[in-house]
Amino acid sequence: MGNQEFRYTYTAPTSTEKQEIEHIRRQYSPKAETDLDRLRRLHNKVNQLPQIISLIFGIIGTLIFGLGLTCALEWDMMALCVVLSIVGIVLVIFAYPMYNYFLKRNKARYGEEILELSNKLLDIKEE
Repeated sequence: MGNQEFRYTYTAPTSTEKQEIEHIRRQYSPKAETDLDRLRRLHNKVNQLPQIISLIFGIIGTLIFGLGLTCALEWDMMALCVVLSIVGIVLVIFAYPMYNYFLKRNKARYGEEILELSNKLLDIKEE
């Protein structure tokens, strides 16, 4: 038989390559939601919808009010100016009550679950 030789070379990843591999791996591995993560998610859910709705009302009302002012200053359309300005002011005024309404509704919907989770995390026994 001739001179047969087997060669094998092995290279291990460096420490920086291992860190990069672990970082990429963590992005694709399923994440288990902890109770604290769930509490944060529920709290954000309670607050986000009212904020979004009140911002939409406020921004649209401000834009309509500005359009009414433009009608008065640039186009000399006083009747339209008054109507648009009143509609815009009403929308801006109702932005905060809409926020409160949706906040109370969401607190009623998710409040019990949030209290249960927070009691569990704080290790408070209900009597």
